[in-house]
Amino acid sequence: MDWREVHSDGGQRTFVVIGEDGDEAVEVLNGFARERELSAAQVTAVGAFRRATVGWFDLGAKDYRRIEVGEQCELLSLLGDIAVSDDGPVAHVHAVLGLSDGQVRGGHLLSGEVNPTLEVIIQESPAHLQKTQHPELGLALIDLPASR
Repeated sequence: MDWREVHSDGGQRTFVVIGEDGDEAVEVLNGFARERELSAAQVTAVGAFRRATVGWFDLGAKDYRRIEVGEQCELLSLLGDIAVSDDGPVAHVHAVLGLSDGQVRGGHLLSGEVNPTLEVIIQESPAHLQKTQHPELGLALIDLPASR
């Protein structure tokens, strides 16, 4: 992984993060967020994966149904945020993956093995976003009253 801060003004910063062949995308995002102590940011990205797993959240089971993509796929779109959870800063991102025949798979990005690159833009805002665990859902969601 390589990165560079490309803009900083009034508490807002923009980073470009480049995932390299073989990197695990979710680990790259979470590691970067923790190393830079990001508390509130928007994330967008494009790239490609050797293989990936996305998830569809099953409210009844309070868990993700895993959708395995065991082939080279294009990361057509990745959107999400970084907020502080009980475990520190964490990325919550959704992905649309394009397959060789034009079909797509999408959902919460659970894992993605970068091949050949992942190009991420992270825009940090001066606000602090806090996530709160909701046991009835099995999810941690942004909690605006707890956020500053």
